[in-house]
Amino acid sequence: MTALLEVERLSVAFGGLAALSEVCLTLAEGTVTAVIGPNGAGKTTLLNAITGYVRPQSGRVIIEGRAVTGLPPFAIARRGLRRTFQNGGAFNDMSVLENILLGADKALRSPFFGILFGFPGARRAERQAVAEARAMLARAGIRGLEETRARELSFGQQRLVEISRALLSRPRILLLDEPAVGLSESEREELRQRLRGLAGEGIAVLLVEHVVDLVMAVSDRVLVLNSGQVLAAGTPLEVRSDPAVLEAYLGSA
Repeated sequence: MTALLEVERLSVAFGGLAALSEVCLTLAEGTVTAVIGPNGAGKTTLLNAITGYVRPQSGRVIIEGRAVTGLPPFAIARRGLRRTFQNGGAFNDMSVLENILLGADKALRSPFFGILFGFPGARRAERQAVAEARAMLARAGIRGLEETRARELSFGQQRLVEISRALLSRPRILLLDEPAVGLSESEREELRQRLRGLAGEGIAVLLVEHVVDLVMAVSDRVLVLNSGQVLAAGTPLEVRSDPAVLEAYLGSA
């Protein structure tokens, strides 16, 4: 399988505090990789460093063979990477369709003035973006909510809207920060199926998550962080049976 994202010996420090220490991971196309660990382990910092929101002190981030370390978030996003955020990202006063269309940067290729003045090419691009957004809603199982305000959705539906917005730009790599927070059991199962479906389409998914049962059910590989360092890495079965992981995070058997 082709490696789409490589993280090489990535280290991040805030003042004198080491948040990440020489973390390495590889994301292959068509796979789901999960990052778990206790609070403060460095999971979100890892996502922020990969996506350009935090500048690492050392190490490299490579997307499809090209180093992107130190680039701003918008430049990294243009390389085919999208992410969601731990605290959610739905804009409450906007409709579901409007929220998703915010991710339509690849569908709306017309210049700003073409969209502003309604040039024919711009109108065609806009219609295409709307059609793709509606199709994304159907795939997410929330068809019929296009005009609903985001604040009227359940927490789980808001998560699906955020993921759909990230997917509208057709990324090769998708990073998700705790998407299962606040979801019911049935919503978690829907999320599991959605993630496996994305992997089946060739997308590389990096999942930061506290819900261990979901992680073990959906992941091809699991990386365990503890105090900013890699404690263990392997298949879900290997990680779940690792004595160091059991002691530090999962609880002794």
